[in-house]
Amino acid sequence: MRPDLLQFNGNSIYCPLADVHIDPSIPVDRAIITHAHSDHAKPGSRHYLAHKDSEAILRQRLGQDISLQTVEYGERFTINGVNFSLHPAGHIIGSAQVRVARNDMVWVASGDYKLEDDHFSTPFEPVKCNVFISESTFGLPIYKWEPQEKIFNSIQAWHSKNKQEGKVSLLLGYALGKMQRILKNMQMENETIFAHGAVYYCNERLRQAGFDLPQLTLVTKDMDKKLFKNALVLAPPSANGSPWLKKFTPFSMGYCSGWMRVRGAKTRRAVDQGFVLSDHADWDGLNAAIKNTGAEKVFVTHGFTSVFSRWLNENNMEATEVITMYGKEDESEESIPGEQDSIKPEV
Repeated sequence: MRPDLLQFNGNSIYCPLADVHIDPSIPVDRAIITHAHSDHAKPGSRHYLAHKDSEAILRQRLGQDISLQTVEYGERFTINGVNFSLHPAGHIIGSAQVRVARNDMVWVASGDYKLEDDHFSTPFEPVKCNVFISESTFGLPIYKWEPQEKIFNSIQAWHSKNKQEGKVSLLLGYALGKMQRILKNMQMENETIFAHGAVYYCNERLRQAGFDLPQLTLVTKDMDKKLFKNALVLAPPSANGSPWLKKFTPFSMGYCSGWMRVRGAKTRRAVDQGFVLSDHADWDGLNAAIKNTGAEKVFVTHGFTSVFSRWLNENNMEATEVITMYGKEDESEESIPGEQDSIKPEV
């Protein structure tokens, strides 16, 4: 019997023929990383490979001196007779699907993905394959996203209302992914945008790597509160409920997440305004992506795996749910450089 090109070993998606691990949760000799979120990019491996747009953040989070090879989208490379290439996933900057091929068999590990073009990361590209490994973070029919333009108009209307009422607009979202999407899509000309350290240092690292992003102003402990009057302040979810918030009173807190689609999520997170904005595919997006691969079999990893795999099977698509370590990209666990760790221009 021909062995599967990819296997699930509890710690990674493993290619035994090439002896390569995709997004391992433990240190390995060779790791291919789909993107730089903390649940997919773990420290300690001997050698990493990722898309070139992930390099700046991977080195920031895993260590400046890690052994890292980068490739372009579509660039083919061979390891022990197995052909690999990375293709756009549209999730965050540098996110990639991993295409693994040998003879007439093609597998694709999607990592995390979304279909809507966020105007910063390279848009999702369907890749034809025999077997597709898909996430299902929002794999329930209730999760259907409105066009992002409508969401950003709502955010700007909320910010305008706050300014009229003399309030700071405190907007929460993941430092990597969500915040760059917000900065690329909101019209904030001639307005100073303040940021929590986690957001600021992530943004600066990307700016120094050559990405077109606006300059943010780092919030420091000795800043005069008057500077924040009517301003927009960007922060990670971990800021919610922290003493750091006191310097912005009075403020209105908004939260950007796909989970805001469910009534009650806003209340549970104790925010004033929820914005349904996700960097993952919604229900329709998941189904469209899978259909466009032409895959004969689907493995469903993190998210609503049992519901989504059952749906696929009931609709004539062979699908199996797999338990993985992914799906916990909690930015509150990310280390935040201290103010003394000033970003210096790279030579």
